[in-house]
Amino acid sequence: MSGGAIAAVAAPAAAVASGGAPAVGAATAAITAPTRRYPTPGDAAPLIVFDFDHTLYDGDSGSHLFAWLIRRSPWRVLLALLLAPVFGPMVAFLPTRRVGISGFVWAGTVGLRRVRDLDALIDAYVAAHVEEIRARLLPVALEVFHAHRERGDRVVVATGAPPELARAILAFVAHEDVPVVGTLAGPRLGAVVAARHCHNEEKMRMLRELGWGDIDAAYSDSWADLPLLLAARRPVVVNPKPGSIERFRDALPPGTPILNWGCPGRGGEPVATGIAEDGTLPADRL
Repeated sequence: MSGGAIAAVAAPAAAVASGGAPAVGAATAAITAPTRRYPTPGDAAPLIVFDFDHTLYDGDSGSHLFAWLIRRSPWRVLLALLLAPVFGPMVAFLPTRRVGISGFVWAGTVGLRRVRDLDALIDAYVAAHVEEIRARLLPVALEVFHAHRERGDRVVVATGAPPELARAILAFVAHEDVPVVGTLAGPRLGAVVAARHCHNEEKMRMLRELGWGDIDAAYSDSWADLPLLLAARRPVVVNPKPGSIERFRDALPPGTPILNWGCPGRGGEPVATGIAEDGTLPADRL
């Protein structure tokens, strides 16, 4: 898929600014709450990239969505149970995780023909679970997110989840509107499944195709985002798995902050606030 096609999916704010229609689901357009007002970033403003799951959101937002998609009808639950002995074990191992997840995504979306059908379901899911989702958004993370925008930084979210999911959560739960780069979906085998996974090196390729390769700071929990963190001049690790902390310390520049923003069961230095008394943010430490 071309960079232009990705831009149409991933950057609704840019589309609106240029006079085009934002690439969002119908429900997003209908129920998005008013967003905060921030300074308009200049072209030379620092570029800040946030991962979504376990960074801004406590958990795996895509898994929560697809579990709901499966549970919406008994026959989908039965289908997922039949697939589980084959695809379930694959989810536990990184080399086969994508294939394992795809089996359950197929069970949740079989019968859908268009990406916009999935987007409409995503919007319906978020609208029906606002309070539960709000409880999963990490306050310290949102504090840092807001502060970067108030500085006039260019802020982008890059996630392995469907972009409409992160966009909808940010728009009408957190009242934020930023460009989102995520896993692109397409019709296949009678369902709507991942066509291009925004993960690891591919996440960086997708960002570069959109002109977002010169990254000033990046925030992520995941070892799979090491290419993103290495590309950033100022990486910040947040809410990592405890077993990955030493690997991050070995791979990233000395002094890289490794923080816990209130994500239970995750590692990192616990912090109660994202903004220091002198107004500095975690990425300012390097």
